[in-house]
Amino acid sequence: MDHQADTNRTDLMTITRFVLNEQSKYPESRGDFTILLSHIVLGCKFVCSAVNKAGLAKLIGLAGETNVQGEEQKKLDVLSNEVFVKALISSGRTCLLVSEEVEEAIFVPSSHRGKYIVVFDPLDGSSNIDCGVSIGTIFGIYMVKNEAEVSLEDALQPGNQMLAAGYCMYGSSCTFVLSTENGVNGFTLDPSLGEFILTHPNIKIPSKGKIYSVNEGNARNWDEPTTKYVQMCKFPQDGSPPKSLRYIGSMVADIHRTLLYGGIFMYPADAKSPNGKLRLLYEVFPMSYLMEQAGGQAFTGKQRV
Repeated sequence: MDHQADTNRTDLMTITRFVLNEQSKYPESRGDFTILLSHIVLGCKFVCSAVNKAGLAKLIGLAGETNVQGEEQKKLDVLSNEVFVKALISSGRTCLLVSEEVEEAIFVPSSHRGKYIVVFDPLDGSSNIDCGVSIGTIFGIYMVKNEAEVSLEDALQPGNQMLAAGYCMYGSSCTFVLSTENGVNGFTLDPSLGEFILTHPNIKIPSKGKIYSVNEGNARNWDEPTTKYVQMCKFPQDGSPPKSLRYIGSMVADIHRTLLYGGIFMYPADAKSPNGKLRLLYEVFPMSYLMEQAGGQAFTGKQRV
C-alpha cells in the first residue's frame, strides 16, 4: 500500500517539471527563463516559511526586537524584499529590479547581469498578517531592449510587453499562480515534499460570476458611473438575483477568488485618490496579464489596462 502511494506521487507535476516542459517547446531556448523562475519559486518558499512563523514570533515577543546575536528581527515586508532581491540577483538572469519596498530601481551588478527585468511587490497586504488573512507576492517579467545599455526606461514598458506574470498567495495553503503567455496554471506547495504541485491546470475564469468585490467604505467618494454599477450589482433591474459582496482587502486573495469563482474585483479612483491606489507596474499589470490569460478582462474604467 505504501509502495502504491509512492508510485502515485511520481505522477505529480511539479512546477520545475512543468516549466521544463514549457521550455522544451522552444528548441532555441537556453534555459535562462527557467532558471529565473526557479529563483522566484525559491524566494516564495522562503517567504511562505517566514509568514507561517510570523504570528508566533509576535506572540513570543520577537518581531521588531533584537535576537541573542544582537541582530534586529526584521519586519516581514522588509525581509521578503531582501529575500527576493537576493534571489533575483543571484539567478544571474536579471538586469533591473523594481520593488514596491524600494524607492529607486535596482540595477544588477554587471557580474550577475542577464536579460530580464522583474517588477514585484514582495508582500502585498502585509497589514493583514496579524489577523491571519491571506497575503502574497506579485511579480511581472519583461525583457530588456539592449543588454549593453540598461536604463530605467526598460522597466517602464506597457503591460502588453510583459513575458510572464504571477503571484504566490500565503494562506491556508501556499499557492503559486503563473502565466507565461500560454494560459494560467496554479500550483500548491506540498510541505512534505517542499515542492509546488500542479493543482489548478489551465485556469479559466467563469464567463458569468455572482460576486462583486470592492471597498464600499469609499462609496461616498466614487464617481457616478461606479456608484450606478455597484447599485446595479445590489439591485438588478432585469430580474436576476443580486450579486454577493466579497472583499478581503488583500489584492492577491481577492484576485485569486475572482479567477476561480468569477465576478469582478474593483479598486476605482475616487475623489480622495483620483488616480486610484493600486500600483500600475507591479500590481495592476501582472494581475491584468493573468486575468486576460484566463479569459477575463481588465479595465481602467475607460480603456484596457
